[in-house]
Amino acid sequence: MPAMVIDTGNTAFMLLCSSLVMLMTPGLAFFYGGLVGRKNVLAIMIQSFVSMGWTTVLWWAFGFSLCFSGDLKSGTDVMGLIGNLDWAFLRGITLNTPSLINPTIPMFVFCAYQMMFAIITPALITGAFANRVTFKAYMLFLTAWLILVYFPFVHMIWGGGILASWGVLDFAGGIVVHNIAGIAALASVLYVGKRQVEDRGPHSIPLVALGTGLLWFGWYGFNAGSEFRVDSVTAVAFVNTDFAASFAAIAWLAMDWITTKKPKFLGLLTGAVAGLATITPAAGYVSPATACLIGIVAGLVCFYAVALKNKLGWDDALDVWGVHGVGGALGIVLCGVFATTAFNPAGADGLLRGNPHFFFIQLGAVALSSIWAFVFTYGMLWLIDRITTVKVDEAGEAAGLDQSLHGEAAYLENL
Repeated sequence: MPAMVIDTGNTAFMLLCSSLVMLMTPGLAFFYGGLVGRKNVLAIMIQSFVSMGWTTVLWWAFGFSLCFSGDLKSGTDVMGLIGNLDWAFLRGITLNTPSLINPTIPMFVFCAYQMMFAIITPALITGAFANRVTFKAYMLFLTAWLILVYFPFVHMIWGGGILASWGVLDFAGGIVVHNIAGIAALASVLYVGKRQVEDRGPHSIPLVALGTGLLWFGWYGFNAGSEFRVDSVTAVAFVNTDFAASFAAIAWLAMDWITTKKPKFLGLLTGAVAGLATITPAAGYVSPATACLIGIVAGLVCFYAVALKNKLGWDDALDVWGVHGVGGALGIVLCGVFATTAFNPAGADGLLRGNPHFFFIQLGAVALSSIWAFVFTYGMLWLIDRITTVKVDEAGEAAGLDQSLHGEAAYLENL
């Protein structure tokens, strides 16, 4: 077998993007850590950081293989739903194994890049059940959710599975990351129930701002890197990411200003994340002007989704459903409306360019992923509750999870 010819520019770019996406998980930890009260900072942050360790173990053992080995077309996967175990423990992958998307990049780089996505996706869910879930139950949940929800959807859309065969397009994770995490967050909230002790967070908006900055910075690797090479589409995805985040941040700020009569910094930060989540599936398929529009729509729709959540009394502590679930689904649908081959010849034309078929495929994918994520998440929490208690008792909540679960404190005055 001849040696693989490596494109050093593309390979270096993908290593950089992998590093950027890795940085998003600590960014998420700071974002969530600032939003909770002082007695629960470490408990929410460790849930993100532990995913960096445990998800990597699972990814090496079998996660990468379940996502990307085998495909529906050749009949080498399991009914187009999940891959096989041919690459378990990265068996058979050598220095000369090319990546699936771009053969000039080593498979090891592709593996590392996709692993960073696997790390942050379940960590997104943790903001929904902040201050309520035991660490043992969370570790079981992290494991089961990756196997039953995340790995199948990676394979179905990005690994040559059934949704890919339908023609579903998800540039960087509107379904694969944000929608399924957001819907899982909603299922978790409905199963676990409300907090028994009122949390007075956010205790540190500067921490939230730091987290937002790291997320925004890392998101360039998240979206632009999903082209898997350096070309014009990479540039468009990069620009679209920034435009959507910026326009959504201003839209949310404006809504906060109108409704509360004051411009809220937290609203600006939350709006930026909503814009980032919403542009993710469409970043490499739409024009920059469309990205601006998507940002505005994201800021408005996600703002009202959070308002609806509050009205319905769902205790989604850190608005994971309203920002990531709604944002991810909205981005997939808007991709079905606005996608254009003028900005990505490898993509598709959407509804506005005379292709209603693609639009309805995107709608169907959102419906399927939402039902799957909700049912499996609710079911696994019920099952985990039979093994170990999921919800922290009232005394543990009152003391704060930092002390009651971990025996640590983020701040001296809480000792």
